Amino acid sequence: MSSAPVTRTAEEPVPDRDAPDPAPRGLADSVRALADGRTTSTALVTAALARIEASQGTLNAFRHLRAEAALTEAAEADRRLAAGERLPLLGVPVAVKDDTDVAGMPTYFGCAGERAAAATDSEAVRRLRAAGAVIVGKTNSCELGQWPFTEGAAFGATRNPWHTDHTPGGSSGGSAAAVAAGLVPAALGSDGAGSVRIPAAWTHLVGIKPQRGRISVHPHSDAFQGLTVNGPLARTVEDAALLLDAVAGPHPEDPHRPPPVDASAAARRDLGRLRIALAWRPPLTLTGTAPHPEVRRAVTAIAEALARLGHHVEEARPRYGLIGLGFVPRATAGIAELAALHPEPALLDVRTRSALRTGTRLGGRVVRAARAREVHQHRRIGALFHHGRGGAGFDVLLTPTTAMPPPRIGRFDGLSAWRTDVAMTEACPYAWPWNVLGWPGVNVPAGFTRDGLPVGAQLLGPSRGEERLVSLAAQLEAELRWADHRPPLLG
Repeated sequence: MSSAPVTRTAEEPVPDRDAPDPAPRGLADSVRALADGRTTSTALVTAALARIEASQGTLNAFRHLRAEAALTEAAEADRRLAAGERLPLLGVPVAVKDDTDVAGMPTYFGCAGERAAAATDSEAVRRLRAAGAVIVGKTNSCELGQWPFTEGAAFGATRNPWHTDHTPGGSSGGSAAAVAAGLVPAALGSDGAGSVRIPAAWTHLVGIKPQRGRISVHPHSDAFQGLTVNGPLARTVEDAALLLDAVAGPHPEDPHRPPPVDASAAARRDLGRLRIALAWRPPLTLTGTAPHPEVRRAVTAIAEALARLGHHVEEARPRYGLIGLGFVPRATAGIAELAALHPEPALLDVRTRSALRTGTRLGGRVVRAARAREVHQHRRIGALFHHGRGGAGFDVLLTPTTAMPPPRIGRFDGLSAWRTDVAMTEACPYAWPWNVLGWPGVNVPAGFTRDGLPVGAQLLGPSRGEERLVSLAAQLEAELRWADHRPPLLG
């Protein structure tokens, strides 16, 4: 395949479009480069696979690669591009999390043991393929997505590209590490208690937890009792919005079907002046958690940037109530449902087996009662956003994404199930209420601690509020230019 002829000086070398790109590209930039003929899918995929292989011994971001299939698909994408075909992600390499079915690959979801290969793609993967993306592999997740770290006996520890002694977070830690290190332009994760937003915060990424049902979780109909959604991880708002638009939409059997949004258009939209609530107090967790001083400093800086942009920022206290009583039964029942399907339960982490027992006890009527309370929780917490009588009239809620910077690898080793729950609640008390509500949230990079560890801030909205959150995140990005910062591994 040859590029269109151009006039060059005698000294200027003719670029080889099929040679692997020397530096990683973002998602939107990859799409533009492919459309303009400045590179090929074969070059992008070859480069991504080479970066993954070179970093695996250090970062351990991937559980399973599909190198041969990805290169075959890249060659086919190049033929389609040369013929003039254009699709949102045609020829671009991406990764998906280890909880996502890809036909011909096992879905380990962080577990040890052998699993049969999935017979069909999940709906999200089907939509990625329909958009033209080339899936290079599946990224590491902790066992059944339970914890805000990505470590386990089945695959070892996935490490943070900003500081490899620290976790990238979890449970979408492999996806976050892969994107932050430039191994792939963007990746899909899932978020049942912050599992997109937490690793995004701890790796300096944009992470979108969309409205429940925005991205299908099929073949699951209601993953983790409605807590879990799929969402994008990317270095820029433009890239995250592009991935969200590419995979959004329901499977015919999905119970949750919000109306469509155009996140890419929202990323270019002027918002006007918003009322933004800044909340420091997390919901009741009985741990006495307060944000680490450097987290508080970083989120304060985000609030100040929003004020400079013309928004009204005011401290407020959402009425969370006892929302944890709605979360615990649903979360443990979801773990129990998946753990019960494992062909070798003895291989599961002792903490997973504890959650299985708890979830089995709290299933049935307790879970149904917890889910029935969601309507009341919508009204109580939603009053923060209500502009009519009795409402606070805010447009967006700003909170820390986590209470602490990323912990060191091994911080949770050897802890009992109870001590693990306490430790992760101390570190991450802010994200999970929005999973109970099913509403959207976006992590934005909030800078770094004095030790160079990334931290993040959450922009949270009411039901179906993704477009406003994406617009606000894009405005912040233009002001703060967080994508200019890359981890040391990228130089």
